Amino acid sequence: MTALFGPVDAIDRTRALRDAGASGVFTFEGPHDVFAPLTLASTVGGLDLMTNVAIAFPRNPIQLAHQAIDHQILSQGRFTLGLGTQIRTQIEKRYGTDFDRPVARMVELVGALRAIFATWESNGLDRLNFKGEFYRHTLMTPTFTPRDNPYGPPPIYVGALGPRLTRATAEVADGLLIMPFGSKRFLQEATLPIVDEGLAASGRDRDSFAIVPEIIVSVGDDHTATRQLLAFYGSTPAYRPVLEVHGWGDLQPELNALSKQGRWQEMGSLIDDDVLHTIAACGTPAEVADHIRDRVADVADQVCVYQPGPIAIDSLAQIVDALRT
Repeated sequence: MTALFGPVDAIDRTRALRDAGASGVFTFEGPHDVFAPLTLASTVGGLDLMTNVAIAFPRNPIQLAHQAIDHQILSQGRFTLGLGTQIRTQIEKRYGTDFDRPVARMVELVGALRAIFATWESNGLDRLNFKGEFYRHTLMTPTFTPRDNPYGPPPIYVGALGPRLTRATAEVADGLLIMPFGSKRFLQEATLPIVDEGLAASGRDRDSFAIVPEIIVSVGDDHTATRQLLAFYGSTPAYRPVLEVHGWGDLQPELNALSKQGRWQEMGSLIDDDVLHTIAACGTPAEVADHIRDRVADVADQVCVYQPGPIAIDSLAQIVDALRT
């Protein structure tokens, strides 16, 4: 899967991506709404659609459930609702909503979604009676029950990096979205053991749970934009564990200090080639494909390609072809 960047050219880009061999498209919560481009992409047909991710806490479960079911219908059962927490500063200062106890809040939100979906699936025979600490839904009448969805509820994936949310995701969700600021070593040493703990606690095995890595891709010789992107991610304390597993933990506070001074252009110069090529897949399409294959071998059947900027369609097609050989 690969990214749609906004609604303006969503239909044309989706068609081009499909023709290049992409299995699906995803959106992220950036300068545009996360659902609108997928609504347009659904008109192309034949592709998986996913939010990667929709920021959960500013929305309530009823809103999310309606958006998810609508896109499940439009995509003919090929939609995945990917949810994320974001970080406290963004949730409290940009969205103006609560962030306290994000792991417990996300677990409860997934439970609320499942309760809403179950009520809709039963056409109201299963009375909606969800009472949690953060969410309460006790009314669902026929007027507000979707009745034209033959595909069932979509799967719910959650994006996670830290051990507590990763374990909780493996316990309650249908899949884990691996954050793009990552590495093969972090995946193998920090993420997968925690996933296995969560799955064991829920009585499941890895075959019943989707693991979907998102990998930053930079085609060509100029990786300036990718260095800037990695510097932005690396400045966030939440991503320090990824750097620490490689012995680069001291880079995070250095980047953070520059970000607080607004020295964004300088930050990219701190991302040396070792960091660049460990976290991002860079080079020719064949080299990018080799990096992706090595990083997710025996872990994932599906990968999300994160582009700092739109990759040329022919380059993306070459990456897809190389991954399939």
